[in-house]
Amino acid sequence: MLLRRLLLPLALAFGLVGTSACAATAPDALPLPTELAPLAPATVQSRVDQTVASLLSQYHYRKLKIDDALSVKVFDAYLEALDFSRSFFLAGDIDEFERYRTVLDDELRNGRLSAAFDIFNRYQQRLLERTTRIREQLARPFNFKVDESIELDRKKAPWAGDVAELDEIWRKRLKHEALTLMLAGKDEAAARDTLRRRYEGRLRRAAQTSPEDVFQVYMNAVTGVFDPHTGYLSPRSSENFNIQMRLSLEGIGAVLRLEDEETVVVELVPGGPADLSKAIKPKDRIVGVAQGDDGPMVDVVGWRLDDVVDLIRGQRGSVVRLQVVPAQAPAGSGGSAVRLVRNKIQLEEQAAKSQIRTFQRDGSERRVGVITIPTFYIDFAAAQRGDPDYRSTTRDVRRLLAELDRQKVDGVVIDLRQNGGGSLQEAVELTGLFITEGPVVQVRDAKGKVSIESDPDPTVAYNGALAVLVDRFSASASEIFAGAMQDYGRAVVVGEQTYGKGTVQTLIELGRFLPQVKEKLGQLKLTIAKFYRINGSSTQHRGVIPDLQLPAAFAADEVGESSQPHALPWDEIAPTRYRVAGKVAEYVPDMARMHEARVRQDAAYQELKADLDYSRQLRKQTTVSLLESKRRAEYEANKNRIRGRDGRARLDPDSEDDGSERKDGPDPFLDETAQVLLDYIQLRGMPRVAVR
Repeated sequence: MLLRRLLLPLALAFGLVGTSACAATAPDALPLPTELAPLAPATVQSRVDQTVASLLSQYHYRKLKIDDALSVKVFDAYLEALDFSRSFFLAGDIDEFERYRTVLDDELRNGRLSAAFDIFNRYQQRLLERTTRIREQLARPFNFKVDESIELDRKKAPWAGDVAELDEIWRKRLKHEALTLMLAGKDEAAARDTLRRRYEGRLRRAAQTSPEDVFQVYMNAVTGVFDPHTGYLSPRSSENFNIQMRLSLEGIGAVLRLEDEETVVVELVPGGPADLSKAIKPKDRIVGVAQGDDGPMVDVVGWRLDDVVDLIRGQRGSVVRLQVVPAQAPAGSGGSAVRLVRNKIQLEEQAAKSQIRTFQRDGSERRVGVITIPTFYIDFAAAQRGDPDYRSTTRDVRRLLAELDRQKVDGVVIDLRQNGGGSLQEAVELTGLFITEGPVVQVRDAKGKVSIESDPDPTVAYNGALAVLVDRFSASASEIFAGAMQDYGRAVVVGEQTYGKGTVQTLIELGRFLPQVKEKLGQLKLTIAKFYRINGSSTQHRGVIPDLQLPAAFAADEVGESSQPHALPWDEIAPTRYRVAGKVAEYVPDMARMHEARVRQDAAYQELKADLDYSRQLRKQTTVSLLESKRRAEYEANKNRIRGRDGRARLDPDSEDDGSERKDGPDPFLDETAQVLLDYIQLRGMPRVAVR
């Protein structure tokens, strides 16, 4: 009961949310610092440190002990957070830090932060020294006629033994970054000037670092060891998080995260400017931000996430331009400018929508209805007011099903691609449209207690043939619905293995534990439970594996819970009692055979599959040539391959248009899912069944 009183509940079915460290943006006009003053923890941070450690050990779903083993993981995570590419610290620094490797657990329990701040202050010193040497290196032209290469992935590389070795690492890194800018259209002088301003800006921002910034980076190294969805939010980050959850931000409608010095799109808010543009996708990288139609593009590589967010936010109706590098693009792509108009997210833009796709089979026309659900939504305010016409996913889908029935469709596809989750209540109620009453999902808390969310309504809105289309970005509530449809045998699940986000978070206001402290103390986002399907299998880590799999855009180690360090593992509990509604599994072998025979003859499908395979192979190549002639040839070959695909949305990493007119082309995977559904109808001999 204590935990229940102290926690601020969140919706059980969270989507994917990123957090950030914060610091005020430093104008380029500020003088370049010649020294960085050492930072020390504030007294209150020691108390927050102890409080967070206590909450983690008592209430986190993963019952980790705060001991030497945890200290080792925190130590490594903190070093990676500060210097992921091993480009600032020297091997001697790491040797000196080794004395902290197994004592961070003691520091946590006792509220000591000396180790964290000692390591950070050394990082600041190395950053200052390195910036001086970077400026010297950028003052000289590069020789792009030398046939040499660079290994971009340095996460497991040995630390440089001395300054000379680090100089060579940076010579190649700067040469690679200059060449990337040149491929995007700059000449060498402009590229070197951009890099000089990039790294000078980083130093200026470092000079504005506060103890709270250091504390947040360190505490997230601690919380991240428990699982990737647990995190400490500083007072400023708490404000940003709460704005995002209320969807009251006037911006572009995207959840962002900092990865390897670049701002990465984690999730698009359905109906937001970024989503509606069709030019930005999850895993895309934002490398520049410009204000208005004529403002200069500001290079934001290496910026802190809150600084980038501050640039992207602005007045409703104003224009922001983003330099975006698609996730599919190989190393060295400069990206393209995407023009967006800032706006609030409207519920109407998030709503489920329907269409009908027609196919010729055996000399007759077949019609398949498609309902696309961008998120699981409910207008809580209208519902609480007693508005009889309040909007929700389930209400809208029920209406769309009735409309599709009037148009005499043969079956329905529920498209959940890129649906990152939303309301658990809506996932349960939506399931109820297609089954009689019964359990939908099990939830096990940290104490092992299992509760069941069920559909109590015995009526069924639609009895006809059903398919569910998912991809790697279908997460949380999407996985609950897709898993339930699969377990009940109610629908054919088609697509990619889903994200695997099967955990439940809550927010703890840290000020409640330190009532004598008057200043704001931020929040702890804590994982407290896991979701399990009614068959007993967790959706965590593994996600939902479709009955029939389509080619994946990303490998499991690139996107999804399985790509996250310290993610909670998959496991299973006892299944609950439920009555199977259909026998889809019996028809899967025949559907797979029919699918393979058909797609072998489908040129659009095979082209898309080849492009996805090609993109994955490019992303695996972490060694890049620094010979300009070779790099340009590879770059042009890749552009020509991508632009040569007509009749569908292209994955062009360097399009010259502004992205505002980009439209989706044909959708081979959606069409194939509809064909699979028609196969299922044919195999079962199912008549068209009316909506009830």
